[in-house]
Amino acid sequence: MASIFDRIGGAEAVAAVVDDFYDRVLADPLLSGFFANTDMARLKAHQRAFIATALGGPQTYRGRTMAEAHAGLGLKPEHFDAVVTHLTESLRKHDVAEDIIATIGDTLAPLKEQVVGSEVTA
Repeated sequence: MASIFDRIGGAEAVAAVVDDFYDRVLADPLLSGFFANTDMARLKAHQRAFIATALGGPQTYRGRTMAEAHAGLGLKPEHFDAVVTHLTESLRKHDVAEDIIATIGDTLAPLKEQVVGSEVTA
């Protein structure tokens, strides 16, 4: 059976979803401040690798853990939920099937406790 990565259209589809996702995140006043001093090209590259790896693609994510990457940012549950909403909207815009979106959501849900309120220092 094909991986979710392949089923949604591979690297090209992941790149399109990531670009749309960050357009939405940066337009959201709840979230945009977290990215004020961020190298967005670098972040998008990391996000593409992370998503591709999570969806069974050939890439290997070599970034920091979720707790390390989000430590000390003061993220709250509403921030995580807004990010998931934007990702869901981006996936829908790019015609990803609802069952795949649900599977992706199930994959992301356990990350909430690693991202929200993480005080781990890098």
